[in-house]
Amino acid sequence: MRVPDELISFLKNEKKFFIATHIDPEGDALGSSLALSMALEVLDKETILYERDPVPEFYHYLPGQDRFKRYIQSLTSISDLPLILLDCNTLERAGLEGLKFKSSAVIDHHEAETGKGGDSGLFGDIKWIVPEAAATGILVFYLIKEMGIKITREMAINLYSAIAIDTGTFRFGNTTAEVLRIGAELAEAGASPVYISNRLYETWSKERFALFSMTLNTLEIKDSVAITYVSQEMYKKTGTGPQDTENFPSFPRIIKDIKVSVFLRELEDKSWKVSLRSKGDFNVAHIAYRMGGGGHKNAAGFVIKSDLGSAKDTLLKLLRL
Repeated sequence: MRVPDELISFLKNEKKFFIATHIDPEGDALGSSLALSMALEVLDKETILYERDPVPEFYHYLPGQDRFKRYIQSLTSISDLPLILLDCNTLERAGLEGLKFKSSAVIDHHEAETGKGGDSGLFGDIKWIVPEAAATGILVFYLIKEMGIKITREMAINLYSAIAIDTGTFRFGNTTAEVLRIGAELAEAGASPVYISNRLYETWSKERFALFSMTLNTLEIKDSVAITYVSQEMYKKTGTGPQDTENFPSFPRIIKDIKVSVFLRELEDKSWKVSLRSKGDFNVAHIAYRMGGGGHKNAAGFVIKSDLGSAKDTLLKLLRL
């Protein structure tokens, strides 16, 4: 995979970077950001890692995860810093809307909307957006190698975790021979597949498991669509939060005849965060874009402002299979 020359020059010429990723972070966002920060520091660069939301507890094994800052003393004072935006391609998605930066580079694998302005409508002075890449961690892997930096054990754990999350631990349709080769190279660099898999899938708290049990009890099946949800009341009853719902959208796809899994998560303003997961050729990203969201062919999302019943009805109309 070819790394843009202008991105390499950008990283080599600047001395300090503001690295940010999307709100509600998951493994690809966190692991990619941490690995790139570590790599740049090998080159004696200074980095500030920013994430608006807390790092979920089950990602606390990631080396360096405690370096993320949720509050910058004065976000307006960062206007003299270059921005690296990872695993998303808008400032809004990172919770940085309205802020100005010295310059910016976007590294992402989500499809970007061009809008009416064509490419000129996309954010970023430098844009490396590769929708066919399985994870942003793949792009960061190639970037680190292109800069001639040896991948340390800590970088390898972060990158392997990033790729594992977005490939369903190498089970999803985006798992290619290239992805497996990269995984093997990261394992050789010190990432333990057994350790990472255990931390991702076998260290749930009792509270999170209780929330998952309640979520499964909300299951409705309409034709080939499975719908589940989590409400604010369910969080209160189980002592959990939004960060505890990661991977919940994917579980109903286990059911043989399900083509699309819909997961609704109630937000504090009574709107609903909708996560769509599909099998095969059903492209849920197109539906998410129509609703103001985005994502990938088989994994996408958006926010809908309505009551739960109306939200379900809207989704079933959009998902006519």
